[in-house]
Amino acid sequence: MNQEKKLRESFYSNGLLKASFFVLFCLTMLNTIACQKKKPEALPPPVVEVVTVDQKDVPIFQEWVGALDGYVNAVIRPQVTGYLIKQNYREGQLVKKGQILFEIDPRTFQASLDQAKAQLSQQKARHETTKANLARIRPLAEKNAVSQKDLDDAIGAELSTASSVEAAQAAVENAQLNLGFTKITSPVDGIAGIAKAQLGDLVGPNMQTELTAVSTVNPIKVYINVSEQEYLKAREGNKNIEDIPLQLILADGSVYPHKGKFALSDRQVDPTTGTIKIGTVFPNPNNILRPGGYGLLRAKMEVKKGAILIPQRAVVDVQGKTLVAAVGADNKVELRPVKVGGQVGSDWLISKGLKAGETIVVEGIQKVKSGMTVSPKRFTPGTPADQGTATPEKKPAIPAPPEKR
Repeated sequence: MNQEKKLRESFYSNGLLKASFFVLFCLTMLNTIACQKKKPEALPPPVVEVVTVDQKDVPIFQEWVGALDGYVNAVIRPQVTGYLIKQNYREGQLVKKGQILFEIDPRTFQASLDQAKAQLSQQKARHETTKANLARIRPLAEKNAVSQKDLDDAIGAELSTASSVEAAQAAVENAQLNLGFTKITSPVDGIAGIAKAQLGDLVGPNMQTELTAVSTVNPIKVYINVSEQEYLKAREGNKNIEDIPLQLILADGSVYPHKGKFALSDRQVDPTTGTIKIGTVFPNPNNILRPGGYGLLRAKMEVKKGAILIPQRAVVDVQGKTLVAAVGADNKVELRPVKVGGQVGSDWLISKGLKAGETIVVEGIQKVKSGMTVSPKRFTPGTPADQGTATPEKKPAIPAPPEKR
């Protein structure tokens, strides 16, 4: 039994020893094979598309959302109380100054006028009587044929009846005015709006009744709200902004064919918004533009000499910083902060951070970093964007429409 046990232990010991040698051999061979493999070759520098920074004179345009309004807006209200019996105009059409728009039932006012005329006739008759009486008494008083009191009474009666005549005359004129107010006319030439009262309605000044409105639309006003900073910059050096031609882009994207001009500014800056309301005027010979519409107002405020322009795609925002990738003569990249001054077509206007003639990355800026070597390739743009229109010193955005007047 002892001999058998020793043989078994010897067998297991030899097997483990052989297995250990086998594992060690395999590991040695794998290490040798791995060492014999070639090291990977270094990656080539990434290919990027670059452009040379351009410099040119650029007109700077300012844009605002404007609200159209009539040059004159006349709200038509009744001046006497009565029932509406006629509408004498076609809604939405041109009316003339003095044209009758509505009529109120005139019978009550005609009766009041007739009564006032009768009262005037009575007062005139009384006045004639007192005048005649005074004419008789005056020579008698000179001869002391009547007392002084009789003369004074005659003079007082004549003066009183004369005043009564004047009061009656005023009542007639007032009744005539009220009768005339039953025919409601337009105070201006313009476009008449939709009627807000129907035939048969009881209307009057105490009811705050609005019958319609008439707007003069040739010329037409366009109101914009500009910031206090923009207003002060426009007035630098006593610049005459009234001479700046204005362009209006309508809601359908078309450009209005007539040029406008600055006409007026409000008396104060709105303390809640920090803006001031500016009024501009545009010709409107065919009455195409109507109050209440909106448009984009554009004005060329200045020409920037020697401006630096680069494509928009060459600019990236990283953690709140505006950067471009400049490529040096050794093809190494430098991520450089710049200041954007506005948009010109498909380009950005750079006010700080670049010089004319420098090379920057346009395509592939996302895969580069400072100090990296790149393989630059000249960028070939597609269809050139429209040049010559620049926005303010910020990225363009669509502002909210202003409140209506």
